[in-house]
Amino acid sequence: MKVELIYDWANRKRVLQGVDASGKINQVMQKKAKIIGVPMDLGAGRRGVDMGPSAIRIAGVNQAIALLGYEVTDAGNVHIHPPESLSQTSRQARFLPEIAAACEELAAMVETSLNEGALPVVLGGDHSIAIGSVAGVASFHRKREERIGLIWLDAHTDINTPETSPSGNIHGMPLAALLGHGAKELTHVAGFAPKILPEHAVVIGARSVDPGERDLIRSLGIRVFTMTEMDESGMSSVIEEAIEIASRNTAGFHVTMDMDFIDPFYAPGVGTPERGGATYRESHLAMEKIAGSGCVLSVEITEVNPMFDTTNQTAQLAVELILSALGKKIM
Repeated sequence: MKVELIYDWANRKRVLQGVDASGKINQVMQKKAKIIGVPMDLGAGRRGVDMGPSAIRIAGVNQAIALLGYEVTDAGNVHIHPPESLSQTSRQARFLPEIAAACEELAAMVETSLNEGALPVVLGGDHSIAIGSVAGVASFHRKREERIGLIWLDAHTDINTPETSPSGNIHGMPLAALLGHGAKELTHVAGFAPKILPEHAVVIGARSVDPGERDLIRSLGIRVFTMTEMDESGMSSVIEEAIEIASRNTAGFHVTMDMDFIDPFYAPGVGTPERGGATYRESHLAMEKIAGSGCVLSVEITEVNPMFDTTNQTAQLAVELILSALGKKIM
């Protein structure tokens, strides 16, 4: 039987469509998930987020997703060289060749997961990994002549380029790369650019934006919800608008959350904490409404740093939020 992953818009759910030998079409609900770890801190200025995938696994993510009714497989980790074994080749884009290679490997793993009919759940690692995860999703749908959207939950907009970055840390550049701006090694992961069009990308929770990022955001017209706007409008209305933007004329969207989106009171173990973030319930509400949209193509959690955590509470919260994004409800 030939099997293809499609989106059933009438019933708002992901399905496998199979055509048997007699030509009859059969559909079954898609309930598979594949865990992919990316233990990378090469893109960050602080050590420790390379331990994030282990912390999230220790917090029970595989077992918890299985309890939601998913068939869960774990693909293991993308291979990452420790920074101690490497030499820096550029101050403007630190560890560029190694990060690009890791993102190529991740893109291939994500695309393989989708080809197998499984929803990718990517565990970071610093936020530079989004270059690879989104590339894999975009490549899968590009071969079907479809575009994808992107919901980016983060205290930072991550839209610097090597020319505008104050630090040279690539975890501040992934959104720019996905939009086709920056080093070609990053923009052309999986062999094409851009991965996302500006009109399909949304940033939620921004409260720390560099001058160069501000200029690029304005020139591209990307919708950015700052914490001020979240305070004024409320999470419910913000996330509804974000879903509408990311799903308009797309096959669905990738959702990626940097755990510093959340206030460090609730998530202390992160790579770059910024006070004034989303609350525990606001974060869950965002993921619950995202799941309810029926448009989630893949889920990613980044920047969990056990070195700055307390009794693994940030990793445990990461597991809870992944479950909310995959459809767990209170009732």
